[in-house]
Amino acid sequence: MNQKLLWALTGAVGLLFIGVGVVLVTLQTSSGGLSTHAEPTKLEAWAATRARDMAMPADAKAKRNPIPNSPEGLAEAKEHWADHCAGCHANDGSADNTMGKQMYPPSPDMRKDQTQRLTDGELFYIIENGIRLTGMPGWGNGTESGAEASWKLVHFIRHLPSLSPAEISEMENMNPRTPAEMDEERQEAEFLKGGAEPSASGHHH
Repeated sequence: MNQKLLWALTGAVGLLFIGVGVVLVTLQTSSGGLSTHAEPTKLEAWAATRARDMAMPADAKAKRNPIPNSPEGLAEAKEHWADHCAGCHANDGSADNTMGKQMYPPSPDMRKDQTQRLTDGELFYIIENGIRLTGMPGWGNGTESGAEASWKLVHFIRHLPSLSPAEISEMENMNPRTPAEMDEERQEAEFLKGGAEPSASGHHH
């Protein structure tokens, strides 16, 4: 049997046993059944990490970031993060927001060792391909520009532990706005220019 096929089958069987074990333990220990409001068990946390590690190709783990870490590239990645990633991971990477907390398992604090100890190749692979059975989607689109953006995001993830308050404040202006928030901002801008006072229904602060 082809060695690669053998490894693939071994990995698939291992993931199957891990998945079955997690479901059984969850059903036995959680009065809430399969509710995602429950705190993941230690076995689930271990299994999720183990499954991620088992699914990581060795050549992906060994890849080095081909994009130089420059202020310009970091600025692009910061804007990209604020627009696409902060919804689940927060601007500062803490995941201390509604979406991050309600994921199952919750989004990790990407400033901490669990994420920072991953290689650049591992971070790139996760950005491009996602992680099954979590809320992390794969963002890779097969284009050179898309891969370049992902490698720049790897640099930004490394920068998260030293992100400054000024940078976080700047990113707040880059976060996506809902139609209601945009309308509120428009009303406030008009008011500052001498227009009518913003309607009470438009405030969400």
